[in-house]
Amino acid sequence: MPTAARLLLLALALALALPLLVLAGACQDIRMTNEVLAANQPFAVNCTYPPLTLGDVNVTWYKVPSNIALSRNIRWRIHQEHTWILILPLSLEDSGIYQCVIKNTKSCYTIHVNLTVIKNYSCTSSRSSLPSLLNEYSQILNFGNSGSLRCHVHFPDSCLLDSIKWYKDCKEITRDPQKFVSLDMKLFVYNVSAEDGGKYTCTAILKHQGHPGIQYMVLNSIAVSISSMLIVNCNITDTKENTNLRCWKVNDTVVDSYYNDSKRIQEGIETNVSFPEHIFYTVNITFLEVKMEDYGLPFTCHAGVSAAYIMLRLPAPDFQEYLIGGFVALAVVVISVLGVYRFFKVDIVLWYRSAFHSAETREDGKLYDAYVLYPKPERDNQCHKADMLVLKFLPEVLERQCGYKLFIFGRDEFPGQAVANVIDENIKLCRRLIVILTPVSSCSLLKNLSEEQIAVYNALIQDGMKVILIELERMEDYSTMPESIQYIQQKHGALRWCGDSAEQSQCAKTKFWKRVRYHMPPRRYPPSPLGQLQWHTPYNYTTGKWEPTMGPVTH
Repeated sequence: MPTAARLLLLALALALALPLLVLAGACQDIRMTNEVLAANQPFAVNCTYPPLTLGDVNVTWYKVPSNIALSRNIRWRIHQEHTWILILPLSLEDSGIYQCVIKNTKSCYTIHVNLTVIKNYSCTSSRSSLPSLLNEYSQILNFGNSGSLRCHVHFPDSCLLDSIKWYKDCKEITRDPQKFVSLDMKLFVYNVSAEDGGKYTCTAILKHQGHPGIQYMVLNSIAVSISSMLIVNCNITDTKENTNLRCWKVNDTVVDSYYNDSKRIQEGIETNVSFPEHIFYTVNITFLEVKMEDYGLPFTCHAGVSAAYIMLRLPAPDFQEYLIGGFVALAVVVISVLGVYRFFKVDIVLWYRSAFHSAETREDGKLYDAYVLYPKPERDNQCHKADMLVLKFLPEVLERQCGYKLFIFGRDEFPGQAVANVIDENIKLCRRLIVILTPVSSCSLLKNLSEEQIAVYNALIQDGMKVILIELERMEDYSTMPESIQYIQQKHGALRWCGDSAEQSQCAKTKFWKRVRYHMPPRRYPPSPLGQLQWHTPYNYTTGKWEPTMGPVTH
């Protein structure tokens, strides 16, 4: 190669390398700052370092490693304004090192900004999963006093901040003159208490010369249920001279084109309101039906180079509704179970006794399951209905079919013994007292101081025996009955015998006999085989022994 050509190439190489040498070696590094912000936020940093930047200096911004200065055209998304660098708004590709070069006639200094742009985060994001956000400021409110919090947002004079809003732990703070007052860039907090601690966030609408202003939220996620319909408005403030295109996009594609086939998500018709110095635009996006694929997907509202986004998220579970639903379901189950038990209580208890017979039949020293007290006939009135029930049906059903032992006076006592002694002693050997009631005056109870008084006295006063009242016929008036019978009827009620000599009157599975068996104690003996005779063994007070009667009693 000729010598002249070599010299020409060397000169060109030196000319290209000289700016880099000046930037890298000739300038003194002052500091390196780190900035971590979420995508779609506006970003601004002022290159200032007093007293160096107070005089006549030249400030130029670069993105390393490029040696090309950033544009000063304010309509560009990334540009320099005086000593500021502005990015309106940030994108993930903007991450990197930005260098500010401060030069005067005698010296050169550099300031570096390490910018990290992350994906948007929300209140539901785990703080441990995010890098330290350096645009968060720790501020102190003194307990018991009043104080203020400052919204640390710094932009050049060409940017106007409007509609400042404050949030505490992601919930907007409503105006409360007694507690919170927002004024300019400050939030005043009165009578600070322990409950006032937390994470405070401020938001604002940024209006930039030559750029439309889009309302921007730091935590711009929307909770919406799946399959529901949703309409979101994008509000834009722009100058009258601008002709910026306003639209909604998803995945860098206009939503109407992206969902051209299904038309499930559409951009609405743009509306505007004109003011003396600007125009207020509204363009909405309509979700006819929200689907699972829509959650977490950024839908961006564009106006020129400015943009703001929304992201859909599932609503947080409402545990209060779950608790209320659980309690309601539990209450319904309990009420249903109680209703079923109340309706089938008799059948359930009888089944339980049959299934767990051995566990229910502990020995208690009693000989009989029930003492039967019934009206005695007077003169020619035989009270045939009472005799039929007591002497035929009770032994047939309760003794033979169900295995109970009954003491029926007139059938089971030892002949020739004193009535009072027989009754007194046998009552004590019984577990229940069955009282047969009839409205017929000739068959009424307790007319003479006899068996009835002794039986009721022992049952209610001495032993606390359970009494079963059985009406032969419907009894409307108990006023003629003894007070003890009235008390039992009022507290426990009475069973009504509606049977006759028909076959169903002798079946233990009919409703009447089930109710009688329900009030009886658990049986202790197996039912007698059909036609078998049962011997009764009354107590002989003369000999002091239990002796059999003179013959069998057929049931």
